[in-house]
Amino acid sequence: MAAVTEEAVLEALRDVIDPELGYNIVDLGLVYGVTVEGSTVEVVMTMTTPGCPATEYIREGAVERLSALDGVEAVNVEVVWSPPWDPSMMSDEAKAYFGFD
Repeated sequence: MAAVTEEAVLEALRDVIDPELGYNIVDLGLVYGVTVEGSTVEVVMTMTTPGCPATEYIREGAVERLSALDGVEAVNVEVVWSPPWDPSMMSDEAKAYFGFD
C-alpha cells in the first residue's frame, strides 16, 4: 500500500471544482489544512460564503476524490467558517484568472 502524502492529497483536491466559479478548491484557497495519519486523511476547508448552495456538493466531491487515492481508507472533510474566506487566499494563478492584482 502506498504512503499517502499531503502533496498527493492537495493534488487530488485540485480535481474538485467549485461549480459556481469553475475553478479548483485548492487554488481558490478553500482548503485550510490537510492532515495525513497512516491511511486516514483529514481536510479542513471552507466555502466562499457561509450560505454557499454548493457546500455539500463540494464536500462530497472532496471525500469521493480522496477516497479514490491509493492507500486512503478513511476521509474526513470538515467545513469551517472561521477564518472567513476572501479573495486574498487564492493562489497567484487563480487571482490572475479572475483578474485580481
